[in-house]
Amino acid sequence: MVRCFAVKTTKVFLCTLLLFASSWHAFAIELEPRLWSHLPINKNFGGVGYVHTEADIFIDPATQLEDVEMELDTVAAKYIRTFALFNKTARIDLTQAYHEGRWEGLLAGEFASTERSGLSDSIVRFAFNLYGAPPLKGKEFQSYRATKDSETTIGLGLVARLPTGQYYKEKLINLGKNRYALRPQLGMQHIQGKWSAEITGEVAFYTNNDEFFGDTKLEQDPLYIAHGHLIYTHSPGFWLGASLGYDYGGENTIDGLKKDNHKQDIGWALSAAYPINRVSGLKLTYINTRTQEDTGFDSDSLAISASYLW
Repeated sequence: MVRCFAVKTTKVFLCTLLLFASSWHAFAIELEPRLWSHLPINKNFGGVGYVHTEADIFIDPATQLEDVEMELDTVAAKYIRTFALFNKTARIDLTQAYHEGRWEGLLAGEFASTERSGLSDSIVRFAFNLYGAPPLKGKEFQSYRATKDSETTIGLGLVARLPTGQYYKEKLINLGKNRYALRPQLGMQHIQGKWSAEITGEVAFYTNNDEFFGDTKLEQDPLYIAHGHLIYTHSPGFWLGASLGYDYGGENTIDGLKKDNHKQDIGWALSAAYPINRVSGLKLTYINTRTQEDTGFDSDSLAISASYLW
């Protein structure tokens, strides 16, 4: 957040709004800016969003899919609670989505189509700032932000994907993954005037799915992810952002047989946020991902979200 709190008290929370990800789908590159923003402690942030995604799946050896077109509609809710931990600013995020999707293409060389609707896996994120962004609330927080034209923040986070989503072991395509995934994160944000730059590195680790399609066991190698964001704040609560991300790795193994389908994707996103009033606002995001391998998929997503502070 940039110069957001050198303003009247009635506008003090505008720049803490609109923190919610537009990447509520199941893809690896989650281009979410402001993961390390300085927030007042003992506050609650709630948000709802809608994402429409269209994707072309070229070849996926793990699922025997080829030349598949996918359309996915997602409605999601997110909650953030901020607090102090060991004299550091900390937060916990809870995200739950509902999907409706359709897939059409070749399955094991034969034309097939299917539809799915139901809950996705639940996502929990815990993060705290190691450096910068002290734990403050109320007028103390306002005064601190009003004096900070330049600041660097370093943070640690851990994202857990829980196997709570819809899953049928006899079906190849599912909304849930039937396994846990953990993503430790290290990030840095630098504020300079109205500009904010942020970079985050992550590694995704996956447990095994022992009930994969055909009574097989699915394993996946770690996936390495990096993403950066540049944000310009025009006025309190009104900001524009550009994001760029990259991932590599994550090869699948089924019953001990490697599938030679490691991922290498590039993604980018454009975001715009606008305040409705001092405690609520809207955000619009376009997200584009492109595989750099013969396997994988390309996707385009358009998302709109609303957030509220109390």
